[in-house]
Amino acid sequence: MDHGWAARKRRWGNRLAARAVRSAPAAGGFTSMPEPRTVGFFARGRQIAQGNFLLSGHMVETLEPWTVDPPSQGFADELHGMSWLDHLAANGDRTARLAAQGWVFDWIDRFGMGDGPGWAPDLTGRRLLRWLHHAIFLTSARSGAENQPFFAALGRQTAFLARRWQAAEPGLPRFEALTGLLYAAYALLGMDGYREAAMQALSTACARDIDAGGAIASRNPEDLLEVFTLLTWAKLALEDAEHPVPPALEAAIDRITPCLRTLRHADGGLARFHGGGRGMEGRFEHALAIAAVPVRPTLPQAMGFARLEGGRTSVIVDAAAPPAGPAAQRAHASMLAFELTSNRRPLIVNSGSGVPFGPEWEKAARATNSHSTLSIDGTSSARFGRASKPEDGGAPLVDGPDLVTLHRTDERDAASLLISHDGYVATHGLTHVRTLELSRDGRVLLGEDTLAALEPNHRKTFDRLLNASRMRGIAYSLRFHLHPEADPSLDMNGSAVSVALPSGEIWVFRFDGPGRLSLEPSVYLEKGRLAPRPCQQIVVRAAILDETSQINWTLAKAQDTPLAIRDIGRDTGLALPRDLFALD
Repeated sequence: MDHGWAARKRRWGNRLAARAVRSAPAAGGFTSMPEPRTVGFFARGRQIAQGNFLLSGHMVETLEPWTVDPPSQGFADELHGMSWLDHLAANGDRTARLAAQGWVFDWIDRFGMGDGPGWAPDLTGRRLLRWLHHAIFLTSARSGAENQPFFAALGRQTAFLARRWQAAEPGLPRFEALTGLLYAAYALLGMDGYREAAMQALSTACARDIDAGGAIASRNPEDLLEVFTLLTWAKLALEDAEHPVPPALEAAIDRITPCLRTLRHADGGLARFHGGGRGMEGRFEHALAIAAVPVRPTLPQAMGFARLEGGRTSVIVDAAAPPAGPAAQRAHASMLAFELTSNRRPLIVNSGSGVPFGPEWEKAARATNSHSTLSIDGTSSARFGRASKPEDGGAPLVDGPDLVTLHRTDERDAASLLISHDGYVATHGLTHVRTLELSRDGRVLLGEDTLAALEPNHRKTFDRLLNASRMRGIAYSLRFHLHPEADPSLDMNGSAVSVALPSGEIWVFRFDGPGRLSLEPSVYLEKGRLAPRPCQQIVVRAAILDETSQINWTLAKAQDTPLAIRDIGRDTGLALPRDLFALD
């Protein structure tokens, strides 16, 4: 089915269902007073209480948010999803409480009878969870009569979710809807009639939408963290109600936990692939404490990503085809891209998600050039289909690789990956093969990138393009995007790049093969900011003139942090000079 038509059909269905629940019975109160599970930030709560809404990359200053024309669909979704209540509750003072109460009850007056854009299953589930988590905050110092609209709106939203959770897309949106429904069914008086259906639906979603390895279809690590968090909240709600936790829910939590551990870098942040960010600080640890899942060894690969680790260095690589189906609307052409973090400092990154910064950034961030991998100039390793309207989602990623291979070797001194994809075969007749080898001490990453026309019909495609270029070759680039806090400089007459990290570490990049080395501007796209952060990227530009072209490169740590040097001295028993511990 056409994605745009499916989205419009969902919106009409949501609108009809929202109006149908206008007469749904109000909640009679709480079975027990819910505890706040969500985590916010005090400083952001103070800003919001003053009327500064920074949502989806847009800053809007207003004390009447429901009267503002939203600058983007993303802003409207975040506004109506009300996750910003977490920050107001974290602030917790009288100004924040009165602001939260005023805006919530104003929403009820304007939209509580099923009107407006906030009546989508995922947004309703997200909003319902916040209302329940912060119920004391939202109802304190108000009379029973004053709070009656709040309980009436809770009842209508619960009834809406019971009707429309199936319309939420699989993955995070569906789990937001179902967790909101289950939470309300157990927390609110008079909603117990929804309990059995909500628990059965959540169990089915756990079995169907989370695969045997703990992965979700979007392959977005931050989405997976949010799903994991929602499932731990559902587990708590059932335990608080002294209801047995369904085996499917327990099993899903058990599957996701090692998967998420694999997708975390050495600094605790998540790998930023397919629209995901690093994840809210402390979110995973908080959810793990609730889940009480035994610690197991980190997996070598999970959700299509491969992991190398040595010493205090982590490398995470996209080693699978991009997501298909509905998830293709947000997928990135990031095959064989990697990120590297040393100690607590990200070094090699991907640009991230451009969604908060508008349609042009959204599309540019999904292209291969925005990832730390090889790209043929002017072409991504997967292409974009017909763009939908912004409210229908981004353009789907199409014509990606048919074959992505991965072979891992673990030896005494190093672990290596041999990975390939054929995303450029249809357009150029070329297969990209990448080898990555990380030493056990995490100090050296060896890379080898090859473009090759492997089969006779591939060579025909390549030869045709080569002739069309008048034998000038097909230009390609190796890109290594650097974190904004990394400070690079060209050394050795332009044959190497040294990168200094704030910790005092220095890494050196060198390459061997055809090409020209340069430092070029890049951007780091980060949620919660008004604009992209400027950074730099290491670029090796070359051209393939024959049926094979290969570039070998190294990224090696040339200087440790003072803390690491102290650790070396402690572990080896060596008496190291005191001046080694001083930072310049």
